[in-house]
Amino acid sequence: MPREQGHKVVAQNRKARHDYTIEDRVEAGLVLTGTEVKSLRAGRASLVDGYAYVDAGEAWLDAVHIPEYGQGTWTNHPPRRKRKLLLHKHEIEKLAAKVSQGGYTLVPLSLYFSDGRAKVELAVAKGKKEYDKRHALRERQDKREAERAMRTRNRMGE
Repeated sequence: MPREQGHKVVAQNRKARHDYTIEDRVEAGLVLTGTEVKSLRAGRASLVDGYAYVDAGEAWLDAVHIPEYGQGTWTNHPPRRKRKLLLHKHEIEKLAAKVSQGGYTLVPLSLYFSDGRAKVELAVAKGKKEYDKRHALRERQDKREAERAMRTRNRMGE
């Protein structure tokens, strides 16, 4: 059987981009059981409440929901469990230093397969205040209206 090629996104955390200011990103591998991989290949996962943390020199992903595999038996996994992240030691130290500064957290942005291996994109993020969220929403809305006005103006000129 040939190896899988390419990049297949399983789940994205769109809410994270709204709730946090993303400072830095890093790609990490995941330690998964067989039924978790099968469930992910079926395209089922949720990153909504997920977060990552560093404990005793190891990085962990917690509260990510990967539902039980439909054809699984007693070997099925618990849907929300701690999963170890595969990172180099210097990457873990860098993330731990950034998070320990205060105000920063590790948030999963997306879960995907890269050349057949399950990966998660983590972001070092700082929480937005409510007024920052409103400001970002207003900017996006203004940009959209300006583009719409430009399109209608260009159509009238033709």
